[in-house]
Amino acid sequence: MARKREKPVSPRTLLGPYGRLFTVPGAAWFSLAGWVARLPLPMLGLGAVLLVEGESGSYALAGAVSGTLALTASVAGPQWARAMDRRGQGRVLQVAMAAYLLTGLAFVGVVVGDAPRWTWFGLAALTGASLPNIGALVRARWVAALEDAERRQTAFAFESVVDEVVFVVGPPLVTVLGTLVAPAAGFTTGIVLGTVGGLWLARQRATEPVVTPAGEGGGSRRLAALGPAVLLVCAAYLGVGTVFGAMDVVVVGYAESLGMPALAGVALALYAGGSLVAGLAYGVARLPGTLAARFLGTAVFFGVAAQGLWAVSSLPLLIGAGFLAGLAVAPVLVSGASLIESRVPRAALTEALSWSNTGLTVGVTAGSALAGAAVDSWGAQAAFAVPAVAAASAALIALAGAPLLRRGAPGPVTQPASRVEDAVGG
Repeated sequence: MARKREKPVSPRTLLGPYGRLFTVPGAAWFSLAGWVARLPLPMLGLGAVLLVEGESGSYALAGAVSGTLALTASVAGPQWARAMDRRGQGRVLQVAMAAYLLTGLAFVGVVVGDAPRWTWFGLAALTGASLPNIGALVRARWVAALEDAERRQTAFAFESVVDEVVFVVGPPLVTVLGTLVAPAAGFTTGIVLGTVGGLWLARQRATEPVVTPAGEGGGSRRLAALGPAVLLVCAAYLGVGTVFGAMDVVVVGYAESLGMPALAGVALALYAGGSLVAGLAYGVARLPGTLAARFLGTAVFFGVAAQGLWAVSSLPLLIGAGFLAGLAVAPVLVSGASLIESRVPRAALTEALSWSNTGLTVGVTAGSALAGAAVDSWGAQAAFAVPAVAAASAALIALAGAPLLRRGAPGPVTQPASRVEDAVGG
């Protein structure tokens, strides 16, 4: 008997789960607003470098000011998230965006006006401290809107792809504005876009997660937001973020050492492209095992995939090794977010997700510094050891912390998770 010929899987079949996400009322709008509000993430750091260097002529000063902004943002993000878990996203986000706009424009003013240097650092710190982690807010809205865990995985994968698009679009945009228009143009555009997107998201009250009043369970909520699973994911994400920060520096340095600096963008784009492809695939995959096992598996894959960077000795090898390493990025980020979501009560979810992003941000800052020192001391080719070792460290941290994941998840949520569920019955 002739074997029945199987039909090839069509793009519509693969992408169908993503399209069905946006049948949820309001989902398309809060996701789009979150994308606009996230554009400043790659724009502010690079924009601050271009602005400060353009006005002062010092890359060292520019890096120090940009690092100050990034570090205060990483510390302040979970604090904003905690307030939103207790008082609602809309109310707190409006306050944050107003502070963000005022401090950001004031920072541009003191730099362009050549005010004392301490004001540059002070206002950079305040600008970073005014910026909530928008990605965590959007993911919390997806959790509130979707009851099915597999659909939440798809939503997290989609947001991971959105993050990649942000980091593909943002740097070229800020570079063009900062170099061809004015040093302040890129940073200022990031401030304006972030404010517009943040206020747009704040107005969408129907998709906000329902909150518990601030006086109820404050201490237990804080402990839940920093539970064992959250701490392990944050620790592993330090290594993941170090890879991100190191790759940007080392790839640029290596391309320049070959006399082809323009091709650094191609290599980094393919690295991001690998993550984008893997994120789309992971989001619709129905994988066996628990969420803890998936996180451990993707962390190990991340650590192994990056070891190809040791073999880089030419641009084609860099592109191939970078694409392979990129394939491991989105799965470990999506599985980490899914694990946190499964282990943290809804009342503390936004803060917990923000802490994981803090781990990434601190790692990026450390990775950039370590890679820069390695390029200067060892040369660009040898400096690929930094992201390779950091990736292996992320995997080892995840494996070492595996016993922490044996604790059970909190009980099921019985209250409606968002105003959308109140209106449409889930």
